[in-house]
Amino acid sequence: MSSTDTPSPSLPSEDPIGLQEFAVLLRRLNGEFNRIAQEFAQSQGLHLTDVQALIAVLDGDRDDDGPMTPGRLRKQLNLTSGAMTACLDRLEKAGHIRRVRAADDRRVVHLHYAEAAKKVARDYFSPLARGTDAARGRFTPDELRVVVRFLAEMNRELSLLRR
Repeated sequence: MSSTDTPSPSLPSEDPIGLQEFAVLLRRLNGEFNRIAQEFAQSQGLHLTDVQALIAVLDGDRDDDGPMTPGRLRKQLNLTSGAMTACLDRLEKAGHIRRVRAADDRRVVHLHYAEAAKKVARDYFSPLARGTDAARGRFTPDELRVVVRFLAEMNRELSLLRR
């Protein structure tokens, strides 16, 4: 190896927490979240895609990019414009979202999670919130910082795969 070569990172030969164990646990976690989301969708007369859209709209309110728009949501969910319109129509009709035209450019539509729908979601997902809080309570603040760092890195890696 020349002085300009850098060694590639590798797992230790005795990896105490193997990649396969991580994969199994992440799949199980994802499966449980999907089951809960599907049950919520059924309870509200929605499709699973509608729930994914609701989550994106809710998270969009926290993004630096401003409120979610139909175009950004369509890209994020990888839907056709017709499917996106049908999804938004269902969500609006069910009272879960509001479409609001931007004050500075009336051509731009912002999507907002309706306040009444937030209460419905909060009530439905409160057992999940309590379970999450109970699990968090079994970790020290330092351990939780590592978990948060890991989850942030996983989300970053997953978003890179999508591109």
